[in-house]
Amino acid sequence: MSELKTNKISTNDQNNVAIDNALNLKSYTTAQRDALTSVAGDMIYNSTTGKPQFYNGSAWTDLGVSSFNCDYLVIAGGGAGAGATPDYGSGGGGGAGGYRNSYNNETSGGGASSETAIAVVALSELNYLVTVGAGGSGVNGRTSGNNGSDSTFNIITSTAGGGGGAYQYNGIDGGSGGGGGWAGSGSSGTTNQGYGGGSGTSSVYTGTNRRSGGGGGAGGSGSNASTSQGGAGGVGLSSSITGSSVGRAGGGGGGGGGTASDGGGAGASSSLAGGTSATANTGGGGGGVWHTSTGSSGNGGSGVVILRFPTSSGTINVGAGLTSSSATDGSDTVVTFTAGTGTVSWS
Repeated sequence: MSELKTNKISTNDQNNVAIDNALNLKSYTTAQRDALTSVAGDMIYNSTTGKPQFYNGSAWTDLGVSSFNCDYLVIAGGGAGAGATPDYGSGGGGGAGGYRNSYNNETSGGGASSETAIAVVALSELNYLVTVGAGGSGVNGRTSGNNGSDSTFNIITSTAGGGGGAYQYNGIDGGSGGGGGWAGSGSSGTTNQGYGGGSGTSSVYTGTNRRSGGGGGAGGSGSNASTSQGGAGGVGLSSSITGSSVGRAGGGGGGGGGTASDGGGAGASSSLAGGTSATANTGGGGGGVWHTSTGSSGNGGSGVVILRFPTSSGTINVGAGLTSSSATDGSDTVVTFTAGTGTVSWS
């Protein structure tokens, strides 16, 4: 049987294509393309969009998949404040949930710089995990507060806020650290996510001098308690990812009147009152209890995941298990997830 072997097939004039020549699709603007009489299978290079396209019989479609940058704000659930008893008071404030942000060069928690947006592929079969962390639950008695839960978007995970420490206990480490109880020390926050908590007063008993430290916030450390005031919760941070600036992830106030801001709960200022719970979907820390056996400490605030992307880049598909709402700000779509866990995709 005969065989034809060759190292190269060349053109014999400039109207033919050789095997080793590049394949160059005919270039058209969008207006020129739309004026064509096309049949299914036609392919062009769209010089207006800079993409190769094919005609499927009814519409022109881009070849391959497209990607775009998706900004995010991911805040974990905040820690709860600590409890107390009449003999052993008071409890530290809960630490705020870890705070990670990529939008508009706004800072992340713990004094970190803005992070890098996630490159998202608009392909309905490609799923991205979203989890909104719950806040830690409040407690009664001489018990340290419960930590919150982590929040996640794809590879971005924010660490749960640490619970406040009870009498003679340190606060618990977390995204932001919990405040120390009476005679306890504040705990540490997570690097690039939040700050540490403040410490309680001395172990020496002097009447009402049994106050605790404030929980750490995303934007600042919790304050140490004084002989007359529980420590203030650390301040949170503000982000305009939704279109308006909102403060979130403040630490909880220590038992004995510790104040709080940016979603954190205040510490109890009365010997019979409970700590204040943090605001939902801020990741704030709950307030601690002061010298009481009847009041509960404040719950930590649930976290939140907010995504922002160009509306023209694709449509987001939200899976079961997630609670969300969508809005438009200028040319961007903003989707806020307030509870649950599940996957999202774009198409």
